[in-house]
Amino acid sequence: MLDIRQLFAGYGRLTALKGIDLEVAKGEIVFVVGPNGAGKSTLLKTIGGLIMPSAGSIEFHGKTIVGQVPEKNCLSGLALIPEGRHIFRTLTVEENLALGGMIHKDKRAVRSDLEHVLDIFPILRHRYKGVAGHLSGGEQQQLAIARAILQRPSLLMIDEPSLGLAPLVIDQVYESLRKLNAEGLTLLVVEQSTARILDLADRVYVFRNGHVILHGSAAELAGGHALEEAYFGYAEHQPQA
Repeated sequence: MLDIRQLFAGYGRLTALKGIDLEVAKGEIVFVVGPNGAGKSTLLKTIGGLIMPSAGSIEFHGKTIVGQVPEKNCLSGLALIPEGRHIFRTLTVEENLALGGMIHKDKRAVRSDLEHVLDIFPILRHRYKGVAGHLSGGEQQQLAIARAILQRPSLLMIDEPSLGLAPLVIDQVYESLRKLNAEGLTLLVVEQSTARILDLADRVYVFRNGHVILHGSAAELAGGHALEEAYFGYAEHQPQA
């Protein structure tokens, strides 16, 4: 579904991604983890069309999307939830969700999609007429995910869904991601912490200083120390070719 080869990108003279290779197959949950400054958020912004890469290729469903504007990426099936959720805090939950379905013209289908996301996130039904800024952090994250789902993406990219949330709330958010994946949604998730991810991930990429230091399936990485060693930058881990 998503195929990235030798991707370089950054901000002015700062190169944040230094030859990244990454793949996401249909139906997978792929995690990208690493410390601050590793290039994780830059990756999602570059895929989404917010940053123009300086070199490399990005193919989505077999077609290049390098240089494609975010609006066109959205229409092609890419949805990005940036770090911090970026909901419209002064609007109601209802109004935020309405914005998610605006790109689709079939109003009956949009209403059906809305009922579906409210079933997945029942707290949003309870808070439907309330102001989004009054929601808790976990509820705001659920709203951000629900709004993105209403775009009907084939690939949902989420930047740090657990940021600032209590452990119990993180479990709830992750369980919602598990349910969405079971329904066929492909996920590319960025996290700073390695906690919990192996229970949900199909595959994991570890980033450090703009490089892929380690890549493997959850089964390969479970039970050992390779994930932690790569994350903390022990000397034996070098960028993978």
